[in-house]
Amino acid sequence: MTTSCDVLIVGGGGAGCSAALHMAQRGQRVILLERGLVGSQASGVNYGGVRQQGRNPAELPIARRSHALWMRMPELVGSDVEFSVTGHLKLARNDAEEAELIAYLDTAREHGLALRMVGRNSIHRDYPWLGPKVVAGSFAPEDGSANPRLLSSSLARVARLAGAEIREHTKVTGFAHDGRLFRLTAEDGTEFSAPVLLNMAGYWGGAVAAAFGEAVPIKPLSPNMAVTEPVPFFIEPNLGVVGGNVYLRQIPRGNIIIGGGHGESDVSGGRAWARPLPEVTLEMLGLAVALVPSLVGVQVIRSWTGIDGQMPDRIPVIGPSGTMPGLFHAFGFSGHGFQLGPGVGAIMTELVLDGHTDVPLAPFRIGRWRDAA
Repeated sequence: MTTSCDVLIVGGGGAGCSAALHMAQRGQRVILLERGLVGSQASGVNYGGVRQQGRNPAELPIARRSHALWMRMPELVGSDVEFSVTGHLKLARNDAEEAELIAYLDTAREHGLALRMVGRNSIHRDYPWLGPKVVAGSFAPEDGSANPRLLSSSLARVARLAGAEIREHTKVTGFAHDGRLFRLTAEDGTEFSAPVLLNMAGYWGGAVAAAFGEAVPIKPLSPNMAVTEPVPFFIEPNLGVVGGNVYLRQIPRGNIIIGGGHGESDVSGGRAWARPLPEVTLEMLGLAVALVPSLVGVQVIRSWTGIDGQMPDRIPVIGPSGTMPGLFHAFGFSGHGFQLGPGVGAIMTELVLDGHTDVPLAPFRIGRWRDAA
């Protein structure tokens, strides 16, 4: 027996759950299929930065659209998902990095993103806990952070209330199109059909695209993360650096979340796994202490990672299929899709139901590698 609907979504991260919610709110019969639990991979195991600063210029219109939804999160899902506007302070540790921050001010201005340069005379006066290696910074007052464990599950809960059907632990193993409908088969033999398919499956989105003749050079990405014991609160902004090799934030109860480098993963078997690497964790802790020397001696209590999909140009695939009408892609967010997720769900809904969106998507088209070749 086949279960039919208007729209099938594969992938239960923040973007997929947002699409399910927006589709259901517009009267569509939606079924979302997630191989594990919603938010169990990239959307739920990331650093939690809700960041616009420092993005590829092509992503900024999506980030701006998504920021508006983050600001309405209590209205959207009935919870703030621990989102707070702390500001994002991106740090330079040498002259070249400072020049890069200054150059990005023009990009931000073109997209209406407020940034304030914090120069050499101000950075240590304003943030006396920073180490001597820091020479300057760029502050984005609208940015902040949230709890990644709460976003997807909150979006999924409200999507269900709006009428969407969300099936967890449903790994799709068969993809077909009969000339009229997409026909998906789950590992347990359950079948689903719909005229529209949204491919929002993270790293596994590459396999979905390949099933319809659109193979892309996607690779698994496993950001290495750790959290410390609680210490007295003193770091208000979300911290990053030019080059992105370390980033950290402190939550109100005092724990400091630190990210940097990559763990390891295996996606070749029937059950994918990922784990952090102790040597990478030690290296990122050293970089964190160089930024904030008072972290010396603070105990790490947990480390973790997950699986995301990374594209060669480090921006996602978003938009309609080039080979199959009714198929739409949004995957390969390359380790920085958490902030974009709510907006991507709204954008995909517009593409499907309205046939267009005001957000420029040409840089994200799935055929860009074929075009380059």
